[in-house]
Amino acid sequence: MNRAIFLLLIVFLLLPATAPAQKKKKKGTGEEGLYPPVILEDKKKKPEVTQTLPPPRELPSAVAGSTDRLVFQVSPLSGKGLLSQQTRDALHALQRSANGATILKLRAFVAGSGDMRRIGELIGELWTDRRTPLPALSVIQTGGLPLEGAQVVIESIAEGPKGKNPSGLAFVAGQAADSLDQSLVKLESTLKQAGMDNSSVLQVTCYVRSLDENKDGQRLITQRFPAAAANYVQMQREYAQPVAECEAVARVQEPVDSVKFLMPAPQGYSQMVIVSAPKLVFSSTQLAFGSQEGDIRLAFERLRKSISPLNARLDSVAMSHIYLISRGLIERFRAIRAEFYSTTSPPASTMLPIEGLPSLDASLGVDVVAVADYTKTVSADAVRHAEH
Repeated sequence: MNRAIFLLLIVFLLLPATAPAQKKKKKGTGEEGLYPPVILEDKKKKPEVTQTLPPPRELPSAVAGSTDRLVFQVSPLSGKGLLSQQTRDALHALQRSANGATILKLRAFVAGSGDMRRIGELIGELWTDRRTPLPALSVIQTGGLPLEGAQVVIESIAEGPKGKNPSGLAFVAGQAADSLDQSLVKLESTLKQAGMDNSSVLQVTCYVRSLDENKDGQRLITQRFPAAAANYVQMQREYAQPVAECEAVARVQEPVDSVKFLMPAPQGYSQMVIVSAPKLVFSSTQLAFGSQEGDIRLAFERLRKSISPLNARLDSVAMSHIYLISRGLIERFRAIRAEFYSTTSPPASTMLPIEGLPSLDASLGVDVVAVADYTKTVSADAVRHAEH
C-alpha cells in the first residue's frame, strides 16, 4: 500500500467521528447555528419577587376620646430641612412626648409654600408603621412661625391611660385685643369669672398679625400660663385684624351637669363652654369651595355627617374654629352658622383670617369639638341672652 492510499484510508476512518461533532457545534452556537446558545440556570437561585407597599390609610373625618383623659402638646419648632423632614421630626417628637397616649387630633400650622397635603400622607405612613389608630387632622397655612426657617408646628390632643381632668374641661373662645399681652389678660379674666386660675390652663394658642411685634410671645404666654402647651403663629403674611387673639383649654375645678355655656356674645358664640360629659368628638377641617351661601352650607352638612357616627350633633358643639381666606365672609358665615349651631347655647368660637388651606379652591374651613351623648344643659345667662 503506497503512502497516498494509506492517508486516504485514515481520513475515511476519521470522518464518522468528526461529523457529529461538527454538526453538534453548529447547532450549539448562536452566531453560526439555527438556535441560540443554551444557558444553564442555577437551580438554587430563587426568582425575584416584587413587593408593593400598601397605600397609606385615609385619615378619619372625626374621632372620639374621654374628656377626663385628654392631654395637650405642641411640637418643638425646627428650622432644619424642608416641610417633609420638619413634619416627620414634629410627629416623632409628639409620639415620644405622648408616652403611650393615643393621639386623637392634630392641628398643623404651616408656613411657606410647601404642599400641605403632604402632612396627611406622612401621618398615614407613620401611623401605619406604628399600627396605631389614625388621628383627625386640620391643616392651616399661616403667615409665619416664630423661628427662622420653621415651616410647621403641630398641636396634639391625645387620650392617656389615666384620668387627668376628673371634673372636665373648659374651652375658651379667642380673646381679640390690640396686643398679645392684652389678649392674655382678657383670657385670664374670662377664666377667673368661671372660678379658674392660670395654673389650670392646659393649652394656649395665640394668633398675631405680626411676629416682629411679638418676638417675646412665647415668654408672655408661659409667664402667665406656666403649665400650658403654648403656641403662637402669624395669621397672614400681610397685616390683619385683630392685632392678637388667644384661645385656651383649661382643666375644670368643679364639675357641671354635662355641659355649661357661659358669657354669650352678641355675635352668636359663648366666651366659654365647660364640659363634664364623658366623651368629646374632634373633627377634621371641612372646607367650603366658593363663597356663596350654598357652598358654606355644604361644608356644614359634611361636618354634620362626619360627627354623626360618633353620636354627636352640631347643636352639641363646645368649640368651633373658623379659618377664613377673606374677612368678607364673616357676616355670611355667621348667618349660616346659626342654622346649624344652637342659638340658645352656642359654642365657644375662634374665627380668624388665615393665609391658606390645603385646597387652593377653598374659601374657608371649619372644625369642631362636639359633645357625644349630649344632654342639653343651658346656663341661665345663655337663656336670658336668647330671650333678648
